[in-house]
Amino acid sequence: MKTENAKGFKDAENALKKIQIRNIIEQTFQLYNFIPVETPIIEYEEFVKGENPNDEAVSDIFKLKDKGKRDLALRYEFTFQLKRLAKNKKLPYKRYQIGPVFRDEPVTGNRWRQFTQCDIDVVGASVKDEAEILRATSDILKKLKIDFVININNRKLLNEILEELKISEKNKLQVINEIDKLDKLSESEVKRNLKKYGAEKLLAVFKKPESYFKKYESYADVKELKKFCLYYGIKVNFQAFLARGLSYYNGSIFEIKSKNLKETIIAGGSYMVNNVQATGISLGLERLELLANVSMNYKKVLIISLNQDKIAVGVADSVRELGIPVQILFGKVGKALEYANSLDMPLVVFIGEEEVKKGKVKLKNMNSGKEKFVLMSKLGKELEGL
Repeated sequence: MKTENAKGFKDAENALKKIQIRNIIEQTFQLYNFIPVETPIIEYEEFVKGENPNDEAVSDIFKLKDKGKRDLALRYEFTFQLKRLAKNKKLPYKRYQIGPVFRDEPVTGNRWRQFTQCDIDVVGASVKDEAEILRATSDILKKLKIDFVININNRKLLNEILEELKISEKNKLQVINEIDKLDKLSESEVKRNLKKYGAEKLLAVFKKPESYFKKYESYADVKELKKFCLYYGIKVNFQAFLARGLSYYNGSIFEIKSKNLKETIIAGGSYMVNNVQATGISLGLERLELLANVSMNYKKVLIISLNQDKIAVGVADSVRELGIPVQILFGKVGKALEYANSLDMPLVVFIGEEEVKKGKVKLKNMNSGKEKFVLMSKLGKELEGL
């Protein structure tokens, strides 16, 4: 029997850190009044594919059948499910969702076939909502102590440039997909690929200063977004070649990078949901985990019961009531201390016959090695002060 992970899937060895990051993300989403939802991992294949079956992400869906021979698929993102969720909702409809998504794609670097997305979306959105979701995202990254740059562009502007260069309608999506590879492939490789569509001149256009793009009508949308981002106190960087591979984007697009990771950590943009303008952004939890600097100094307590089990259980209950994680081990001190070290448990409480007679416990700080006797009735207060 094979017990190793299937290709592209992995166990979360540092799940505690992921939980802490997720909590920061979720609390921030709620501060901006995004409402949580949960959706099925499995949907009908037809619904998953939607109107954009040729998008790379859509073509990489995991397909399956149930016992009734129905064509099903694992969700590859959360956005398409908004078509169902947003029906008959009062606008603007603001929702967030955190959970696993799946893509049957090549495994490279920090790209996996199962990963956790953290999404916020607004259905019934304007440029003001685009700026707000960038601010919420910025708040999260600052809390996680991650250096970042927010890059923005606009699909309408990109389309104007393609039309000026007389790129045919049938080739536009392929050209955008090639542009989207500029951060993955060398410029010469992208240029070679663009030549197939007569679009290699694009690269020279993208190197022009931002002032050059003011001649395009759609640059006004970029200018407006930058204005509202300024109101929110966030800095954004215009990047004319930013494309994003998904074809449903119809306005602003965003991509957030960190100098400490090659891959994009956060991305999103504006699109239509049931003929209503929407906008959203998606944070990759596993990539944030690689960069986040969060404190893991938990106040976890190990109680070692030396034949004082009933009292140990009572003490553990009183400590848990303070919101402090506690575990009891019954028996040998040496093995218990090894166990505490293996799990980085910083505080150990010894409860033995002599301590109980005096109404005390012995408290040991595993980091400093210091020990002290504490009145049983004062243990909670002592732990809270550490």
